[in-house]
Amino acid sequence: MKIIQLSSLIIIFILILLIIILNFICKKSFSDREKSSPFECGFDPKSSARLPFSLHFFLIAMIFLIFDVELTLILPLIVSLNNSNLFLFCLFTISFLWLLLLGLYHEWNQGALNWMN
Repeated sequence: MKIIQLSSLIIIFILILLIIILNFICKKSFSDREKSSPFECGFDPKSSARLPFSLHFFLIAMIFLIFDVELTLILPLIVSLNNSNLFLFCLFTISFLWLLLLGLYHEWNQGALNWMN
């Protein structure tokens, strides 16, 4: 078993060294005016960097991120269902979802979800 582990470690080490050597050999370096400019994304560096930003779009993006994080917090709950008390699991899950729905209601009540403002 140790021979297999040692041989796989040696193979991984050789592959890493090969990738590093190929990186130095095949490295293309272009030093032109566009690469050395501060804006490589296509924006004109001579224009204003402060463009108007919609606060409503920002609020919708925050709501999306909150519900995206909520999904990453709920998925491990499903896995832990087998190893936990059913009453505590249901209590925690319902309180978590209730808190999220309360936040969504608050956003809706404040008018952050209305596109026609």
